[in-house]
Amino acid sequence: MSVRYLVAPTADAADGARSARFGDKTILWVPADQKLGRASRTAPGLLLVTQVGRSFQDEYPDVTPLLDHGRHLVISAADKPPRRSKHCWRVETLKPGSTVVDVPARVARRTDPAVSHWLSGLTQASYQADLTWFASLPTRHSLSPSFTTAVDFAAARMVALGYNVTRMPITVGAGRSENLIGDRPGSGPGARGLVVITAHLDSINLAGGAGGSSPGADDNASGAAGVLELGRLIASRRWQHDVRLILFGGEEQGLFGSKQYVAALPAAERARIRAVLNMDMIAAKNTAVPTVMLEGAPVSSGQIDDLAAAAASYTGLKVETSLHPFASDHVPFINAGMPAVLSIEGADSANGNIHSANDKLEFLDWPLATEILRMNAAALAGWLGAISAPARPQPAGSVVSWGPGRLDIFVVGTDSALHHKYWDGSNWHDYESLGGVIG
Repeated sequence: MSVRYLVAPTADAADGARSARFGDKTILWVPADQKLGRASRTAPGLLLVTQVGRSFQDEYPDVTPLLDHGRHLVISAADKPPRRSKHCWRVETLKPGSTVVDVPARVARRTDPAVSHWLSGLTQASYQADLTWFASLPTRHSLSPSFTTAVDFAAARMVALGYNVTRMPITVGAGRSENLIGDRPGSGPGARGLVVITAHLDSINLAGGAGGSSPGADDNASGAAGVLELGRLIASRRWQHDVRLILFGGEEQGLFGSKQYVAALPAAERARIRAVLNMDMIAAKNTAVPTVMLEGAPVSSGQIDDLAAAAASYTGLKVETSLHPFASDHVPFINAGMPAVLSIEGADSANGNIHSANDKLEFLDWPLATEILRMNAAALAGWLGAISAPARPQPAGSVVSWGPGRLDIFVVGTDSALHHKYWDGSNWHDYESLGGVIG
């Protein structure tokens, strides 16, 4: 059956029209024999395309989208491809009344001075150094020797930060690759939850094959370096809950690393997970206003809200959200009922460099990546639960001397002797002094 459709600024459907919302635009449609305004057009049915980058548009360049919202397209059913899904794109019926992409109101929460101070430790320089190293490899194809080199580098970084590192073998088609996992226990009393931070480490050159040049600067050295940078920041203080860093292999071939990781995850571990934060392509600015897409499912709506609030409170990012998860490592967690969110640069389909030899450092926007990392870190602080440093005790006597990182006091005791104590940030220490010893 044909339909008459109209793309308009976001508005509620009226006069019996069906609607679907895509950020700041709404597509309205009714059967072709009904009126929908002078600008309406007729199509034989509407389909929703979800794509990675421009994968669908590159494969079907003759298909003209009726609505183009980057990661999401609306096409006519007359242009339906022979197959309805592929690893890089998916086609399904557009459901009336759906919000495919939302733009939540920018509502800041009260900023926490301790979180603001902690976020100041996040540095573009260290993030840029790791990303540049990953992108300097000829490829990070999951089955290549240089992928193993990248895993070795990341493992050494995690160990240096105090994480307990394990390497999980995985299969990628007929080949073998691996996931890298770094664990750091929390310090909270009793049962502790688990917060997982993930990205895929592999890269791909679709045209060049396994041996083609594939620097993968944005896809996904940007996310992998983000895991290391957030891991570095988290290691700078104590938290109530456990944190786990994961760099997956085999993502580009079909989420092999994350699917096998989730399948092997014991039920008790699944039950501990408070949030899964996945980063995939966070460093290319495709819009005039710096924008991030937060993609998850109803099970992760609370985490999406936390990230959106963190963006409003600690960054200048515009946030879009979607509950139509697809084609990245958050999906296996969601399919298993765990709260997972993808953070990805806005309008990623405008980035035509991914999956090619042209995904290079020169096309990255470092300030955008840093803003997305700030948003992610601020949300992580809430999920992990900071443990405050011990309060500094108030001395019983007068403070007469300060030293770097310590507090010195001198008091006269009941024995009329002069006594000296100092505080080193966590404990009191006694010094011998004239006339007696504090004990």
